[in-house]
Amino acid sequence: MNQYVATFHTHLSALRTWRALGELGVTARLAPVPRALSSSCGTSVKYEAAAPHISAMDRDMEAVYLYLDKAFTLLYENA
Repeated sequence: MNQYVATFHTHLSALRTWRALGELGVTARLAPVPRALSSSCGTSVKYEAAAPHISAMDRDMEAVYLYLDKAFTLLYENA
């Protein structure tokens, strides 16, 4: 399993994504955005999964990062 962090432009978007991931059976939690990352709303969704589940993200998602060896790698940025 990989660890991911998704950041969002709005709190509502983070909540919607948290719910969508839960419906897929993915263990996820709402958390403050790590200091190493920036976010418009300050809320992130941290989750563990085999894949990043980009399609489950709400439309106001900012970015998805892989968290590995105490470092964040940008996987997807919503332009």
